[in-house]
Amino acid sequence: MPRDKSDVESGLCRKGFEPAKPGADHRYYIYRTHAGQKSRARTHTSHGKGFDIDDHLLAQMARQCGLTKKQFLDLLDCPLSREDYERILAAAGRL
Repeated sequence: MPRDKSDVESGLCRKGFEPAKPGADHRYYIYRTHAGQKSRARTHTSHGKGFDIDDHLLAQMARQCGLTKKQFLDLLDCPLSREDYERILAAAGRL
C-alpha cells in the first residue's frame, strides 16, 4: 500500500534518521544511534511535493535500511522501536 512521502520522511526522522547532503538531487537520510554513532543504514527520497511512495520503492528503502518491508513499515508506524531497530542493525553488522 503506497505511503505519503511526507509521512515516510517524518517517520524516519522520529526513529533517528537525520537528513544529510542538503541541496542534493534527493533527500538523503542516515541513521544515528542513541549514542550518536553513525550507522551504515541510509536511504533517500526524491524531491517534490504531494506524491506517494509506491510499494516497490518502499521495499527498496527497507533494504537500504537493513529491514524487510514489513519491518520498515513497522518502524515508520512505531510498533518497531528504535531500540529494536538498533538490535537488528547490530545483528546484521551495520552499526
